Amino acid sequence: MDIEILARPANTLARLTFKAGEEITAEGGSMVAMSGGLTVETTTHKRGQRGLWRATKRAFAGEGLFLNHYSAARDGANLYIAPVLSGDIMTHELTGGGLIVQATSFLAHETGIDMDLGWKGLKSMFSGEGLFWLKMSGQGKVLLNSFGAIYPVAVDGEYIVDTGHIVAFDDGLDFSLSKAGKSWISSILGGEGIICRFKGKGTVWCQSHSPSGFGHAIGQMLEPIVQHQQ
Repeated sequence: MDIEILARPANTLARLTFKAGEEITAEGGSMVAMSGGLTVETTTHKRGQRGLWRATKRAFAGEGLFLNHYSAARDGANLYIAPVLSGDIMTHELTGGGLIVQATSFLAHETGIDMDLGWKGLKSMFSGEGLFWLKMSGQGKVLLNSFGAIYPVAVDGEYIVDTGHIVAFDDGLDFSLSKAGKSWISSILGGEGIICRFKGKGTVWCQSHSPSGFGHAIGQMLEPIVQHQQ
């Protein structure tokens, strides 16, 4: 399968060109356009399998309940997919290792990939972010999206990232959630709240903007809806 990333980094979309028999699983609602020669099957988990519990967990994580599975009947069939928010798309190939993905950053994966959820811990309830990570494992390509540009950070020892700016990280990294400052008061007043402290050797992929921070800023500009009684 040929994957081409277009119009990056602000309004990125991916063009997938298939060979006959190739398949990909994409987040529901991500399809922009597609050619003939593709069939689509919608399920809550893997193609031909039921997975209501996993779909429910994805919903708690901020993902959709349903996944779309696209399969090609001929060479040259193509599919365009894009995330909801403006930003970048990255392609990462797994060769047997694991990748931990921030909820809402998943866009698509090839058939050799398995996706499950992991618990972040109760501290994440106060961070303004989701409660779960997506855990990707197996062999194949994974497409991830961000809000803003994606950039890799090489960790060799310790590195700290705001939870709202994490896209994904290598499964081999140890991580813990903690307050950003010396005290909870300084963390809250500083606008950082809870951060993720990575230890070990590996890569963290970050996004240049925070969806929750953007939503909070926009929310303050919106006028409240006043219902007038007749």
